[in-house]
Amino acid sequence: MSTSRTDVPPPSNWNIANALTGFRLLLVPIFGWLLLASDGTSSTLSIGACAVFILAAATDRFDGDLARRRGLVTDVGKLADPIADKALTGTAFVGLSVLGQLPWWVTIVVLVREAGITLLRFWVLRHGVIAASHGGKLKTVLQSFALALYILPLPQSLTWVAVVVMGMAVVATVVTGADYVVRALALRRAAEPAQL
Repeated sequence: MSTSRTDVPPPSNWNIANALTGFRLLLVPIFGWLLLASDGTSSTLSIGACAVFILAAATDRFDGDLARRRGLVTDVGKLADPIADKALTGTAFVGLSVLGQLPWWVTIVVLVREAGITLLRFWVLRHGVIAASHGGKLKTVLQSFALALYILPLPQSLTWVAVVVMGMAVVATVVTGADYVVRALALRRAAEPAQL
């Protein structure tokens, strides 16, 4: 007798994709310490902080690809992955603002957007899932690149590159945030007639 797809057990939470997500979470306090340890005055610690940040950001790409390719997508992974992402970038934004290297308004705009979109996802969860858009993925890449440039002890002549990339990241953050709001409202409107 053949075995149907419904008989296939769900993947275990103890898998390589979730392990990478957990590893990323463990790297966050190490990154935060390296970033803030010398008040941003040690080039060695700044380079170390950037290396840890890049390593942690890289695991975000690998864990998602592994989970989808090997059928390892779990509820734990769906919950832990965005938490790890926001913990890493949030620590970077706040840390850089604490050090006086990044204006607080940039950090506030980004954190309010991220918190708002998270709440928005919960608000429409029973009506459907808002999938990550290409713009959202571009936003994440731009943020990561901009943060890495700010963390690195760049020579004064190249700081404008970090400022330009961060500007692009902020614009992408605001635009994709507005897009999520529009898509969430459309999802709610589309679901309302079905409930009548």
